[in-house]
Amino acid sequence: RRPSVPTAAASGGKIEVLLKPVGDAPIMKQKKWSVETNKSVAWIIAFVRKYIKMNVSDSLFIYVNQCFAPSPDQSLGNLFDCFASDGKLVLHYSTTQAWG
Repeated sequence: RRPSVPTAAASGGKIEVLLKPVGDAPIMKQKKWSVETNKSVAWIIAFVRKYIKMNVSDSLFIYVNQCFAPSPDQSLGNLFDCFASDGKLVLHYSTTQAWG
């Protein structure tokens, strides 16, 4: 039997999120962020939108593994548990639809 390993979502701690721009999206000066596991994709969208000073009417898309856009109510902890690599959850952001 494998010993049970606590998941990021269950631990209630913080995870490392790496935000990468796609296409003509503005580049963030700080790319790595420590984020609470209970934060949602909607929260990260609002955070990025504010950080890069986007208008509320402008679109912002978030992608996991350069292939799919997670639901806005999806928790970052769950995404980390399923899709993290090298201890980081890599999210790509774009002002236009890029993948998925």
